[in-house]
Amino acid sequence: MRISQDLRATPAPRGTTENAAGLAYLGLVEVGALIADRAITSRDVVESQLRRISALDTELKSYVLVREASARAEADEADREIAAGRHRGPLHGVPIAVKDLFWLKGAPTAAGTAVQRTFVPDVDATVVQRLRDAGAVLIGKTELTEGAYSDHHPSVTPPKNPWNGSYWPGISSSGSGVATAAGLCYGALASDTGGSIRWPAAANGVTGLKPSWGRVSRFGAFALAPSLDHVGTMARSTIDAAAILAAIAGRDPRDPTALQDPVPDYRAAIDIGVRGLKVGVDRAWNSADVDPETQAALGEALRVFADLGAEIVDVRFPDVAQIVADWVPSCAVEAAVAHEASFAAHRDQYGPVLAGVIEAGAALSGLDYQKILLRRAAFRGAVDALFSAIDLLMTPVQPFAPLTLKTIATLGEQPELIAMLQRYTCPFDMSGHPTLTFPGGFASTGMPIGLQLVAGHLKEADLVAGGAAFQSATSWHQRHPEI
Repeated sequence: MRISQDLRATPAPRGTTENAAGLAYLGLVEVGALIADRAITSRDVVESQLRRISALDTELKSYVLVREASARAEADEADREIAAGRHRGPLHGVPIAVKDLFWLKGAPTAAGTAVQRTFVPDVDATVVQRLRDAGAVLIGKTELTEGAYSDHHPSVTPPKNPWNGSYWPGISSSGSGVATAAGLCYGALASDTGGSIRWPAAANGVTGLKPSWGRVSRFGAFALAPSLDHVGTMARSTIDAAAILAAIAGRDPRDPTALQDPVPDYRAAIDIGVRGLKVGVDRAWNSADVDPETQAALGEALRVFADLGAEIVDVRFPDVAQIVADWVPSCAVEAAVAHEASFAAHRDQYGPVLAGVIEAGAALSGLDYQKILLRRAAFRGAVDALFSAIDLLMTPVQPFAPLTLKTIATLGEQPELIAMLQRYTCPFDMSGHPTLTFPGGFASTGMPIGLQLVAGHLKEADLVAGGAAFQSATSWHQRHPEI
């Protein structure tokens, strides 16, 4: 069931800079309600967004394509439909950004690559079509790393973190994270193969919802590693991220791997809260080599959940060292398959990082890959067993405060730092479990600290209940960068 048309957010207290930004930092559901009530037009909202993008994105570089004429036309159509009494739901008339991984009919879709820069699909990705069906205005396509892996193609200028340009904005879905944080859209489509919803959400201080693998169709999305690729959403609150997920989730005859299970009523989940839910915490895992600021944010979040009526349960999470080590070769093999034809014909158009992972995947033996598959299946089973005793698991997104670009530039020389960065993200792509990333505090540098909730398979509704309850009691998600 989709989120019902009556989904409305009570206007929250403004964050530190929201008054100055005005319309740009209203919630997605909130601005959708204003459009539905005809207190403001979709065209007014779109014009405000286009002016803001023009003023700010020359510096931030979050968009690869801004659809000015198309967005205006879609807004006008939304206004006509609403005036005629044909309201489609909470996304109707609201500007949403689309990661340039997803096909958009008639628009270049390059997936951050040079090899695909002339590709113009003649059909929408399923998630894009479902946004259209929900009445959303597709305001533009956001930048990403090459092929959604870990580095930008040398010809691409990476997006800039709006909180501080010398800090990392995350990878792959960084354009979606930057645009959402900077008030250049009200939410965005994103994807996550190893952490590419969660790192940008954490780095930019927004909310990212990575659903269970298969909950959302991948038809019309360029593949990196199909069994690891998760299609999800970014917004500035759990309620808004859930509204987008409700529109795009569900079975799809064009994608046989899209799950057949019905989509829950996330509106009901928002109202339930967390009283009586069991929130698991592995205190040893959450503190080993985790910096004091991140530990403090985790501790405070757990206190909030306890105050809201959740039961905090000590658990022991399965050891992740091997599954983290297995993530790169697992992704590499699937990337080698996904790029087999284009890489053979156009090797010179690939950047060094993606080319390297494709070559490593092609070189892995069948025996070694089968061992990875067996370990992955065992790990997934162990995580499933853990969720027989708890409803949610609380972890960091990464064990340290946001990283500078200077530090990120040295990752290739620090494999132990890469493993630390992947510790809390890659395991849940390998297992396919859903996660919610949300801001839980700020570091002494002034940069946001992201936290993560994990739920059982297909239990996104529990994540929505947990995230919405936390954000009803805190205001971290209402703080915005001063741009």
